[in-house]
Amino acid sequence: MIEKHIVLEDIDLVAFYGVKNIHLQMIKALYPKLRIVARGNVIKVMGDEEEMCAFEENIEKMQQHCAMYNSLSEDAILDIIKGNTRKPQNEGDVICYSVTGKAISPRSENQKTLVTLFNQNDMLFAIGPAGSGKTYLSIALAVRALKNKEIRRIILSRPAVEAGEKLGFLPGDMKEKIDPYLQPLYDALQDMIPAQKLNEYMEQNIIQIAPLAFMRGRTLNDAIVILDEAQNTTTQQIKMFLTRMGQNTKMIINGDMTQIDLPHAIRSGLKEAREILKGIKGIGFVELGDKDIVRHKLVTRIVNAYTKYEKENERFNKN
Repeated sequence: MIEKHIVLEDIDLVAFYGVKNIHLQMIKALYPKLRIVARGNVIKVMGDEEEMCAFEENIEKMQQHCAMYNSLSEDAILDIIKGNTRKPQNEGDVICYSVTGKAISPRSENQKTLVTLFNQNDMLFAIGPAGSGKTYLSIALAVRALKNKEIRRIILSRPAVEAGEKLGFLPGDMKEKIDPYLQPLYDALQDMIPAQKLNEYMEQNIIQIAPLAFMRGRTLNDAIVILDEAQNTTTQQIKMFLTRMGQNTKMIINGDMTQIDLPHAIRSGLKEAREILKGIKGIGFVELGDKDIVRHKLVTRIVNAYTKYEKENERFNKN
């Protein structure tokens, strides 16, 4: 009789063991010749060496399945142990999976172009209207890279442009003041990484979320860095951000030219960057449009209505 310790890494333990350890109990029942004891992320196994080897191999497959799909079902456990694992259809387009096991993949041609250009370039500008999937796909690509150990951290940022209320007058410490500006980034992360794992990543600074002002002076290595709402940066801010790029780092800059909240006298840094950097090798640009909007169908109609209204006003003002 031999004894081994198997350490579970990069997975949500609740998803792996199941509610009230139902998955663990099932695994124990399928390996009656082994004595299996789980404590936290360590599984201690005692028994026959041949049976132990098969168990260890299948636990590794279950761990990989749980890390990829953020879930582990009884059917998946049986399939793995029986050796008839099945791959989902159209897996080629899948970037990663949500916490509910839903496949996250590009849903339009321009979104596919975004993914392709990300793979081909170290810096990508994604420009398009609200709901076109810029932020969500960018974070999905970053989560995939982190899970595949291609990078060591994800850094998410956006300018804290004030809309009516001054930060100094808002209650709370600095984190509480800026968190509302960063909520869209939290929402996407919570959809892709189990809560317990996400908290762990953030405590260890593997995932960092910070306002743009906190980027000054840093060199960002081994990371995917995403700047959201870049249309609200000034020329100096976006230049400062782009020059933070270090070794083995990719940057994604997202923005919507129709939602610039800067004072009228200040030109958007994103607009200038698009003019200055277009054509530089290693930098990709993708323009998303109304057809790429993947929110409620009313969002497309609202965007179209505002675009039409603004064009008519421009013609009226010119006349």
